[in-house]
Amino acid sequence: MKQPNILFILIDDMGWRDLSCTGSEFYETPHIDRLREQGMMFSNGYAACPVCSPTRASIMTGKYPAGTGVTDYIDHNRPGGSPAGHACGRLLDAPYLDHLPLEEYSLPRALKDGGYQTWHVGKWHLGKEPWYPEHHGFDINIGGCYKGSPGEGGYFSPWTTIPALNDVPVPRGTYLTDYLTDGTLRLIKERDREKPFFLNLWYYSVHTPIQARPEKIRKYEEKARRMGLDGQTVFKDGDFFPCEHKKDQCIRRRLVQSDPVYAAMIESLDENIGRMLDELKDQKILEETLIIFTSDNGGLSTAEGSPTCNLPLAKGKGWIYEGGVREPLFICWPGTVKKASTCDIPVTSPDFYPTILEAAGLPLLPEQHRDGMSLMPLLRGKTALKREALFWHYPHYGNQGGTPGSSVLMHPWKLIEFFEDNRLELYNIEEDPGEQHDRSAEQLERIRAMRDRLHRWQKEIGARYPMANKYFIPWSRDHHERGFQPWD
Repeated sequence: MKQPNILFILIDDMGWRDLSCTGSEFYETPHIDRLREQGMMFSNGYAACPVCSPTRASIMTGKYPAGTGVTDYIDHNRPGGSPAGHACGRLLDAPYLDHLPLEEYSLPRALKDGGYQTWHVGKWHLGKEPWYPEHHGFDINIGGCYKGSPGEGGYFSPWTTIPALNDVPVPRGTYLTDYLTDGTLRLIKERDREKPFFLNLWYYSVHTPIQARPEKIRKYEEKARRMGLDGQTVFKDGDFFPCEHKKDQCIRRRLVQSDPVYAAMIESLDENIGRMLDELKDQKILEETLIIFTSDNGGLSTAEGSPTCNLPLAKGKGWIYEGGVREPLFICWPGTVKKASTCDIPVTSPDFYPTILEAAGLPLLPEQHRDGMSLMPLLRGKTALKREALFWHYPHYGNQGGTPGSSVLMHPWKLIEFFEDNRLELYNIEEDPGEQHDRSAEQLERIRAMRDRLHRWQKEIGARYPMANKYFIPWSRDHHERGFQPWD
């Protein structure tokens, strides 16, 4: 069997409902919708973590983040996830690795050894040198560095915060998403046609800063007016952040998708994916290319401008609830995957490694991708995987308001354990995807069994935990409104 080309498209911070085909009435994504029409949609597709770097490490290794040591977004201002870091609340953040270890036999290495050309384009965020993509098996790296976003320079060149992009002069004002796609198209046109390719296309969009072309912004400002969205109540204020560095900031949850800039940003992303799909078609290789499209965590809905809304799912990026980890996920492979099909089986980020190996006709490496299961049976029409549960372990305070915790999904039941107070919450996410009705008080036996299973997994994987913060000062809305400072 001829090895397929493999295109892995990872969007940054795209929410479960940020596409037309997944329910958005405000955003427009006709080109991404083509992927849904041409392949299989996973209605229970999950990221391995509610923030970016751990999910990316999981994809590269086939392991849960706790097994890689990369359990939080990598912040080089607090090296190694020091417990003295800025995100301290009642607990001190658990330590974490600030890079993807070279000891991991990463997915691109396995594919390169299996005869593939390997290219990385876009965001990396898995460590500084010497942990860049080219040291993990990629032949070519365009735009991948230690930065998690374009930063203060934004999406319009010059991109002074992304050194890897400054090797070649770029016209001032070039939009980053366009630039990355231009590089992708060049790779496809100039490829070695005797070898298949693995293109790891990890766009920086739609991560902050939320920026788009003025003409597209105007389009969505007018659309918001036509739909009456500009007159709706957009935000709902919640509690104050539980962590020290944001103790005086209120969690603001977006209630409706109505941000014109975010919508314009998504449209530009969609157009660029359309350009790439058209190039594959023009090159007559679309039919022999396996395409995976997903996101690294949920949409940003409770902080930093809260540009999108994940309702009916709870919360978003940085939270262990469904809005933080459930993602759009489509897999297309003509001749193998049935068009416009849907799979309801829960799947997660570590599954991509063995899936891609099997699709490429390469031997599976269970010692490496120990937490992943190949999805090829599902892609070929099977309706079940022999898996008991999915797990999450996020022992950190999210920048968006979430607190340290773990969870286990034994579909349809999901148990969440919060580390600050050891509180347990239980939801039937099939009946209650918004996690509005905690069933823990009426399901004591189920709670015990699922908690025991979660704890066994944590022990098996060597999970690290946050510690008590003896210097924590309780902070409340009342303190804030009365003007007290934490040292009063």
